[in-house]
Amino acid sequence: MSQSLRQIAESLRDAQNIIRAKDAQNSDVKVQLIYAFNGSGKTRLSREFKELIAPKEEETEIRALYYNAFTEDLFYWDNDLDADTNRKLIIRPNNFTSLVLKDLGQEPNIVEKFQHYTSDKLTPSFNEEYTAKNERGEDVTIPAYSEVTFSIDRGGNNNIPNAKISKGEESNFIWCVFYSLLDQVIEALNTVDIDDRVTDKFNNLEHVFIDDPVSSLDDSHLIELAVNIAKLIKSSQSELKFIITTHNPLFFNVLYNEFKKPKFKKYILSSLEDGGFELINHNNDSPFAYHLHVFSILRDIAINENIEKYHFHLLRNVLEKTSTFLNYEYWGDLIRKTPLGDETLYVERILNITSHSKHSGEESGIIEESDKRIFKRILKDIIETFNFNIDTSRINI
Repeated sequence: MSQSLRQIAESLRDAQNIIRAKDAQNSDVKVQLIYAFNGSGKTRLSREFKELIAPKEEETEIRALYYNAFTEDLFYWDNDLDADTNRKLIIRPNNFTSLVLKDLGQEPNIVEKFQHYTSDKLTPSFNEEYTAKNERGEDVTIPAYSEVTFSIDRGGNNNIPNAKISKGEESNFIWCVFYSLLDQVIEALNTVDIDDRVTDKFNNLEHVFIDDPVSSLDDSHLIELAVNIAKLIKSSQSELKFIITTHNPLFFNVLYNEFKKPKFKKYILSSLEDGGFELINHNNDSPFAYHLHVFSILRDIAINENIEKYHFHLLRNVLEKTSTFLNYEYWGDLIRKTPLGDETLYVERILNITSHSKHSGEESGIIEESDKRIFKRILKDIIETFNFNIDTSRINI
């Protein structure tokens, strides 16, 4: 059923309210886990949920805490384009980092976590308060914890100060800032006596929304990250409720298995052609199967004859992942095993359709009827040859 993101946010809120009303003593029933492809509305959903729980105009206390793309937007680079030496990550004035760094003093924990996921040779340093000249030559005060510089220790005299880090490292750094805050939040709320808490700022906090903390991590660190998040959430003894969204099937499945004993809800979020969205309960007792989910989506598209260019991208993506899973060196080898026989023609068509043109004017979303037949033929034969439990009888070739 097609819904707006606001309606889905309301259903997520209501599900957690029902859990609280019916099972207030069971603090393990607290997590809603959502899988969605990139571009399916995860970040917008987190904003809708936040505005639903704690509208900005009514924000007198912290009722919702969230991590998403907007969190990353609190940080931006000053690359010192004139001298190209004093590169630093600027932190926009905000209550989030002020709380973590100034009030809770989490700088050492942030550095430790960041180096764990990157390298102990890469060190972030927060600034102390200092005076600088503005563009008009006037003295201005730069507040403490408003800038971060990164240094690389190469040993001896080869250290690199004020280094520019990669986008993946930057995302990991920002996640470590949030994770350090979440750690303190849970520790504070686990203290039953309010007067004994390290801070009273979280006393009215009800929800935490985490949108895709995964960025540029190898599988081992990705698994570790998921396990650590689950361990931290399961250590929460308060009525704090959590929603986690992700586009990464491995991350989803690890979290699924970590939360298997405590009861929790799990969903798949999809964007629909009418501009709406659908949140489907993933009631299967087995972990989420990315390949089956994608093949099922493509099967429905093939049946309805609604094949567009990006569906070829999705088909190629799932063939690549399936070939890796089945230990084939190349995804074209899957096609060779089907009744299609020589895969060359079909692989070339997929490559031609999914490769980026050199000139934007050559890009077109229109798919010829012959290519639509190739799409359906490949999809149907792959599903049937490798015995995926998906009905292909209605795909008309």
